[in-house]
Amino acid sequence: MIKGVNRQVVEITQTRCEYFERVLFFIKPEFSAVSDGELKERASAIAQSAGIPPAERLRKNKIRSAISLGAAAFGGAALSGLIFLFSSFS
Repeated sequence: MIKGVNRQVVEITQTRCEYFERVLFFIKPEFSAVSDGELKERASAIAQSAGIPPAERLRKNKIRSAISLGAAAFGGAALSGLIFLFSSFS
């Protein structure tokens, strides 16, 4: 959050990416004299090049999440079993 500071901002709403609705670029003070057209053109090019993450990265995240979920379920079941086992001896 920026409070009490005047900043030049370029907003791109046509991102061509399903993940992002809009992109905000904060212009450095030393480049505030550059024309609005050039700033919007450069910002649009950067926003369009961002795209979606590679499929390999998405696949790795899914595998990592599945392993974490499985380990948590196994750990919870083991702990519940131990508690049940020791509570039956009392």
